[in-house]
Amino acid sequence: MTFAVAIQMDPVEFIDIEADSTFLLALEAQNRGHTLYHYLARDLSIRENRVFARACTLEVSRKEGAHARLGVPCNVDLATLDVILMRQDPPFNMSYITATHILEHVHPGTLVVNDPVSVRNAPEKLFVTQFPDLMPPTLISANVEEIREFRKEQHDIILKPLFGNGGAGVFHVTPNDDNFNSLLEMFLQKSCEPIVAQRYLPEVREGDRRIILVNGDPAGAVDRVPPLDDVRANMHVGAKPKKASLNRRDIEICETIGPILKSLGLIFVGIDVIAGQVTEINVTSPTGLQEVNRFDEVNLEVDIWNAIEDRCR
Repeated sequence: MTFAVAIQMDPVEFIDIEADSTFLLALEAQNRGHTLYHYLARDLSIRENRVFARACTLEVSRKEGAHARLGVPCNVDLATLDVILMRQDPPFNMSYITATHILEHVHPGTLVVNDPVSVRNAPEKLFVTQFPDLMPPTLISANVEEIREFRKEQHDIILKPLFGNGGAGVFHVTPNDDNFNSLLEMFLQKSCEPIVAQRYLPEVREGDRRIILVNGDPAGAVDRVPPLDDVRANMHVGAKPKKASLNRRDIEICETIGPILKSLGLIFVGIDVIAGQVTEINVTSPTGLQEVNRFDEVNLEVDIWNAIEDRCR
């Protein structure tokens, strides 16, 4: 059975084909004979209660500089497709939220991966608070006194924006850091959203573990080791991938979170674990497939597409 598949993502022309997970998913879909379309979130429209996207046909190949061939743009009725991969990168802002509302009009008749309602209801740094026993001490608040009190209790903390991404705006505030008040002012002047304050876990220096779950089941993991001069374990800001194996604590975490992810239609999820503590549950556009594949000699994109096709059937 072959499907018509649209990929809602950022411009495909500029991706890194050696690291991008969406590219790998597109390549696997093409290898299965599925027809591909590409469009940006801003190309979505609702007209007379039908959802359209100004989309192009897409062909992909693992050729640097010639990895994507796009057809002529045309209006595609998304209800006529079988699958939509919602893969644009955060930030999780009103534009992102609006896209989930629009795609909700066609799901599940057209299967949207991940489920747009669940994506909207599971922001990375908020969804994890549903599992307090699995996460480090965390405060989400816009109240300055609450944040100051949390710092007094925990001493060594991380401050980060609630809806940020890619490590942007993440600060390590040590007990003697005299920039604390200035950072609070900066955060609260820049945004009306609460701030995330979290106990600093020094084990991050050994690696922030990204665990990939497919349809609720753990499929693989990779450690992301930050540079010596940075606390952020995001690979696009300099962290290096390192082979990782799931330990007993990782399995316990997945056994707790996994069934809920599956019930919510969250087929492809990446959770971040430091020292056995979950810091984020990534459901918007998780990454890490290519790194896990290289270290473990697996093909996680095959598992993901098997899960998608099973849902379609």
